Amino acid sequence: MDSTSNSVELDDIDRRIIAVLREDGRKTVTDLAREVGLSKTPCQNRMRRLIETGVIRGFRAIVDPATLGLDHIAYVEVGLSSTHEKALADFNAAVRRIPEVEECHMIAGSFDYLLKVRTLDMRRYRKVMGEKITNLPHVATTSTFVVMEAVKEVNG
Repeated sequence: MDSTSNSVELDDIDRRIIAVLREDGRKTVTDLAREVGLSKTPCQNRMRRLIETGVIRGFRAIVDPATLGLDHIAYVEVGLSSTHEKALADFNAAVRRIPEVEECHMIAGSFDYLLKVRTLDMRRYRKVMGEKITNLPHVATTSTFVVMEAVKEVNG
C-alpha cells in the first residue's frame, strides 16, 4: 500500500494482531494466534495479507541509540528558497541520503521541513549541519532546537 492508496479494511482481529506485533514483533505465529483467538493457519493468512497490503511494512530490531553513543538529538526547522515541485523533489531526494537525519517531515506552517537529527555530540552535529544540511538543495534558513531530555519516544 503506498501513501496515495486508500486505507485497508481491518476488522477487530486484524487490529489485535497489529497491536500484539507492535509490542513484540518476534512473537511466534502460534503465540500470536493464541493471543488473538485464532488457530495458526488463519492467523498466518491474516498476517500475510497485512504484509502484502502494506499495513505491516516489516520487522526490525529496535536499538537504543544511547547505547551506541547516539544520544544527541536536534530538531531542525528548514525553510526553502523555493517550494515548487522540482525544489521539493530535489530536497527530498538529497535529505534521504543523510544518515544522521532520522526523520524528515514536510510541515504546513512558518517553515517547510522539520528534521530530527541524531549524532554523537554537539561537535558532530555542527559538522552535519555545516557540511550537509545547509548544503541541501534550496535551503534558505535553518533553526535548531537541541533536545535536553526525551520524555516519550516511539518504541521507547
